[in-house]
Amino acid sequence: MNIPTLTAARFTLRAFREDDVPALTALHSDPEVMRFLRPNGEPEPNPRLAWEYMAMQMGHWLLKGYGKWAMADRTTDELVGRVGYFDSPYEWPGLELGWTISRSLWGQGYASEAARLALNWGFETLATNEIISAIHPGNVASMRVAERIGERRLREGHVLGQPCLIYGISRDEWKVSRR
Repeated sequence: MNIPTLTAARFTLRAFREDDVPALTALHSDPEVMRFLRPNGEPEPNPRLAWEYMAMQMGHWLLKGYGKWAMADRTTDELVGRVGYFDSPYEWPGLELGWTISRSLWGQGYASEAARLALNWGFETLATNEIISAIHPGNVASMRVAERIGERRLREGHVLGQPCLIYGISRDEWKVSRR
């Protein structure tokens, strides 16, 4: 299985590694980070759950040829977020691009930069006509990120029984935005 590495000036999107468990556990332990990501909004301060999350993402890459990357600081290589794709034939509204960034980096453009890098990879690599982002109705910051990368609100939906807003961009819209 070959998980590509994508590089930006401030970070790298790379495969998860076993030594990412403590940083991923810390990310998942932050109640503000997890507020809109879990059905009950509860953090997950559990290394076993971080390990299971990473294993699921590695399996997603193996089964689908895409998944989430570990977002690592370019200087320290420490995990500072997770960005990438998820799609399941069970209760998922489509090929979803998602981002979860350490709160210490909020408001500095990291989420938009990483999401744009992943979006470009998706349309350049995957045979898909649409990429979506399923966003909790209260998550205004993620709505802004979606709009910055060219997505627009398409419809309302549900993920894991919870209401969400579906933002998205078509391949044709993406091509026009790159001109």
